[in-house]
Amino acid sequence: MHAAGMIKDISRRKAAPDKLWDFLKMQNFSEDQQIANNQLLQAEKMASIGLIAAGVAHEINRPIGYINSNLCTLEKYLQKVFAILDVQGSAEGTLAPEARETLLAMRQEIGLDFLREDIGLLMLQSREGITRVNEIVQNLAELSIAGEQSEWHWADLHAGIDHALAIAAGELKFRCEVRKAYGRLPKIECLPAQLTRVFANLLRNAGQAIESRGTVTIRSGMAAQDRVWVEIEDNGEGIAPATLKRIFDPYFTTKPLGKGAGLGLSLAYGIVRKHHGKIEVTSRVGRGSTFRVTLPVRHARANPAA
Repeated sequence: MHAAGMIKDISRRKAAPDKLWDFLKMQNFSEDQQIANNQLLQAEKMASIGLIAAGVAHEINRPIGYINSNLCTLEKYLQKVFAILDVQGSAEGTLAPEARETLLAMRQEIGLDFLREDIGLLMLQSREGITRVNEIVQNLAELSIAGEQSEWHWADLHAGIDHALAIAAGELKFRCEVRKAYGRLPKIECLPAQLTRVFANLLRNAGQAIESRGTVTIRSGMAAQDRVWVEIEDNGEGIAPATLKRIFDPYFTTKPLGKGAGLGLSLAYGIVRKHHGKIEVTSRVGRGSTFRVTLPVRHARANPAA
């Protein structure tokens, strides 16, 4: 009695799913590696710009200081000059007709009334310009220390957002209705002042994205048991896709000259990254933008498992 059979090698077929699985794992690893490389590149960029910012802030501070001091002194001198001119004007009636006519002709020739008004406006605009430069220098200084460590505290995130609203009130109060939809959040271990700066910058941007009248909505909630999130949404102009990928780059801005230094979002990015969190943005042109900040409840160094 004979038996016939066939033997077929299926080891390759069995190995195929394993190879596919290995391939997929390598794909995921490549994507994770690319993300890590991008984060490292952004961190190096922030470190380099921080060194430059510290030097620039130091160099600008000194001349701005004496320009501001000189403007204040000049304003006091001009007040005294105009006070003397007022006394002289009230005494013109006691002068001889020829002298009175000469003074009147000189007043009209130089436009004294116009000068008095225009000098006041020029001094006001100059002080506003100095204030703006001081804000830029402050941003530069904060950018330069964004990577430095300071004391971490357990803080109420909603209190920080309310403080940020007070800071950004100038950009919001005349054109925005602010709506709050706060969820229940635990206190988180953080650098409270720096997070307040993050939210103030995001709120200012939201206000500036609205041309006439609009709404800024602030939401918060738990992303997981150990993470919280805050969203700041506006119904402003929105951000074009080509611009969206560059908004966290230092000194990149789409605002008109004098309206922004391009440091607010890069500073926010650095602070959130230092908290081991992430900041994301979604936007539609003409419909508005939403910035979402996700943060761990506990500081990573205090929680080795994080």
